[in-house]
Amino acid sequence: MQVIPKLFLDYNPPMPLKQSEAIILRTYPLREADLLVTFFTRAEGKVKGVAKSAKRSQKRFGGALEPLTCVRAYWQDRAGSELARLDSCDVLLSPLSGEIDYARCVALSHVAEMLDELMPERETNDSVFRLAWAVLQNLESGAIWMPVTYFDLWMIRLLGFLPALDECIECGNSLAGQPAWFHALRDGLVCQQHRRIASSEMSLESREIAARMFRNPVDHFADEPLPASRLADLRKFLMQIIDRHLDRKLHTSAQLERLD
Repeated sequence: MQVIPKLFLDYNPPMPLKQSEAIILRTYPLREADLLVTFFTRAEGKVKGVAKSAKRSQKRFGGALEPLTCVRAYWQDRAGSELARLDSCDVLLSPLSGEIDYARCVALSHVAEMLDELMPERETNDSVFRLAWAVLQNLESGAIWMPVTYFDLWMIRLLGFLPALDECIECGNSLAGQPAWFHALRDGLVCQQHRRIASSEMSLESREIAARMFRNPVDHFADEPLPASRLADLRKFLMQIIDRHLDRKLHTSAQLERLD
């Protein structure tokens, strides 16, 4: 009987190097020079990994680990560890390439927080990835409200949280051309008859724009002016859905409300 040396029994071959388009969501300091990175990949969904010596290695990372940078990420999964090893990143699109003001910074942070809080780890969702990638290319200083609203609306729809916007959830009657109301403690819209105290009205314009958003890509609205006051009711409705789902309020939703 051949005896296999213990050295070979303990040997774990390195995992193959993976690569995918990805969006950097968050980074945290880890030890002296390392970073803990959360990145949302097209191939495997949300991944958490350690970027060794990221604070020192300009060649491997440079500015690629800034939040909301779109990159091609290269990583390895490690046997027995929940954390991957992030090897390097190539920048494909950087938010720092455009003008940065406070409103745009809040909007970018909102996209990152939504993805980080709502997407499970290692669950591929190509539709959500393509949505986020497209919205990030349209989030410009002075024009944040349309892409932010578009992102929130589609994100909630893709995750299956969005109720019908064209009928009353109580009686089923059509809301086409009729006033509609929503409440922080219930899902969906209701007609005048089933309106509760402390309800908010959803304007007909907001519902019409939401229907257009379902039919068109985000860049279709690039030249459509949208001050903060427009669609504020739709954003409030969407954030109340998220608050109920998470059982708490997102940090960036409060910041966006103050911008309104």
